[in-house]
Amino acid sequence: MPERREDRAIQTDRPTSWSDSPTLPTVREVLALEAVAQGVPEVLVGDAALDARVRWLHVSDSAGVARLLNGGELLLSTGSSWPSEPAELRAFVAGLSDAGSAGIVLELGTHYRYPPTVVREAARERGLALIVLHREVKFVTVTEAVHSRIITGQTDALRARDEVRERFTALVLRGSPADFIVHQLAQTLQAPVVLENLGHEVVAAEVPLALEEELFTDWELRSRSAHRRAELRDERGRPGSGEDWLIVPVEARGIRWGHLIALPGPDHAAGRAAVLEQGAIALAVGRLAGADDDEWGRVGRRRLVDGLLAGRFAGLGGATARLEAAGLPLHSAHLYGLVISGAAVTAEAADAAARAIGGRAVAGSTAEGVPAPSATILLSLPAGTVLDDDAARGFARAAAGPGADVERLTVSVGRGGDDLEQALASLHEAVDLARGRRRRAGREVQLRRAEHRPLVQLVTALRDDPRVLEHGERMLAPLVMHDLGRGGDLLDVLEAMLAHPGNRTAAASASHLSRSVFYQRISLIEELLDADLDDGETQTALHLALLVRRSAGR
Repeated sequence: MPERREDRAIQTDRPTSWSDSPTLPTVREVLALEAVAQGVPEVLVGDAALDARVRWLHVSDSAGVARLLNGGELLLSTGSSWPSEPAELRAFVAGLSDAGSAGIVLELGTHYRYPPTVVREAARERGLALIVLHREVKFVTVTEAVHSRIITGQTDALRARDEVRERFTALVLRGSPADFIVHQLAQTLQAPVVLENLGHEVVAAEVPLALEEELFTDWELRSRSAHRRAELRDERGRPGSGEDWLIVPVEARGIRWGHLIALPGPDHAAGRAAVLEQGAIALAVGRLAGADDDEWGRVGRRRLVDGLLAGRFAGLGGATARLEAAGLPLHSAHLYGLVISGAAVTAEAADAAARAIGGRAVAGSTAEGVPAPSATILLSLPAGTVLDDDAARGFARAAAGPGADVERLTVSVGRGGDDLEQALASLHEAVDLARGRRRRAGREVQLRRAEHRPLVQLVTALRDDPRVLEHGERMLAPLVMHDLGRGGDLLDVLEAMLAHPGNRTAAASASHLSRSVFYQRISLIEELLDADLDDGETQTALHLALLVRRSAGR
C-alpha cells in the first residue's frame, strides 16, 4: 500500500550535493592542469584525499580563512599569515577540515622553504589533501584555469540534466510502464537499477542475470540495512546512500509508493542522483496519472513468470532469489503452476486470491498457444498444503473476480513441487494442459490436472529432448503441410478426435463440424498419414506428437 506523508510535498527533485557531483574536478584533476603543473606540485598527503571534489579555488593567507569557507574549496596559499605555533597550526588545519575544505596547496619560497611537519601530520590525520608547489606561479593564472574547468563542467552538467529530463518526460507522456522506465534508468546509468515497494518487495529490476543470486538473496534484510545507512548519511542533506547503493524515494503529493535503488556504476555528467531522481519523478507521475493501481505488480511480476517459461534465467539459484525478492516464498513452500483461462486475471487479484488461502502468487501473461484471455500463475502455499480440486476451483473463481463468467472459466493445474525446478515443470504442465483444448460445456469451473494426464507429464519431462521433438514433427508433417497449403483444419480435427476416443459424435461436436464433414476429414487424415485412427497404439503416438507440438507453442 502507498504511504501517505502529509507533511511532505514532491521530494523526488531534490538538488544533489556538490560533493557527489561528477562535473566538479577532483583535487587530482586540478593538479593535472597545465597552470598548476608549472608550479611543480608535490603531493604530501594524497591517496583518497585526492578524490575530493573541488567546488572553488580560494586564495588566502589568512589564519582565519576557515570561517569564510562553505565546503569544497581548495585553498591556495603562501602561508605568510599562518600561525607560528605548532598547536595553532594544527588547529588551523583542523578548522579547514571541519569547514569541508577539499585540500591545501602551499607555495614554497615566499614564507616557507619546507612544509611545516605539524601541518603534514595534521593533514594526514584529517585525511585532507596537502600539496606543495616548488616553483612560483601566478595565482591569478591558476585561479582562472581551475574556475574555467569548474564552469565548463557545470555547463556540461546542465546540458546533460536537460537531456535526461527531456528523456524521462517523454517516457511519462508516452505512458511508459514502470519496468521500461527502470530499464531506461539502468541504460542511462550503466548500472543495475531496482524498483521496490514500501514492503521492500522488488517490483522491477534491470540486473545482469549473473548477479541476481548474489544481489537478491536476503533482499529484504539487505535493503532495510541499506535504507538505515542512507538515512544516517541523509542527515547532511546528501542523496541517500547505503552499502554504496544510491536510494531515491518515489513519491508525490505526500504519497510514497516505494524506492529506486541504483547500484555502483560510472559517473554521469548530470549526476547519478539527479538521473535517478528524474526516473523517480517519471514513476511518481505515472502512478498519479494511471487509474490502474496494479500496474507496478503486473509489469514486474509478469516478466518473472514469462521469463521462467521462456528460460530467461542464468540459474535456478538466481531465479529463486529474484522470485523471493518479489515476495513469493519458495523455501519451506509447496509450489504449483496454474493457467486460468476464460478471464482476464490481474497480478493483484491472483495474489489476493492466494493470500486468502494462506499463500502468495505471481501472475504472468497469456502463454503462447493458450487462448486468451488467460493468465499463467505460480502459486506458493505453506509447506505440506495440498491444492485439492475444490481449492483450485475456488482460487480460480477468486482470481477471476465476481464479474467472470464461470461457464467459460478453466483452471489447469500442474503437479505440486517443493523447489523451483519442480515448480517450473509444474508451470509447463499447466501451460501444456491449457493449450489447444476446447472447454467442455458446464456450469462450474472446469478443472484440468496434470496428475490425470500422464502423457502431458511425459511431454513436460522430455520437452527438451530432440528425439521427442523429431517424433512429433515426423508424424504430423503430412497434416501440417496440408493445412499450410490449403488453410485447413486437420490438426484441430485430429485433436478433437483424440480428446474423445471412441465417441466420434462428441468429437464432431467439439470440432464444430457436421458428422459427415467430420468423417470426411478423418478419412483424409488416415489417407495422409497412412494410418488407422481406430488403432490404440496409433492414437497414443499421435496424441504424444500433438502434445509435443502444442508444448512447443505451434
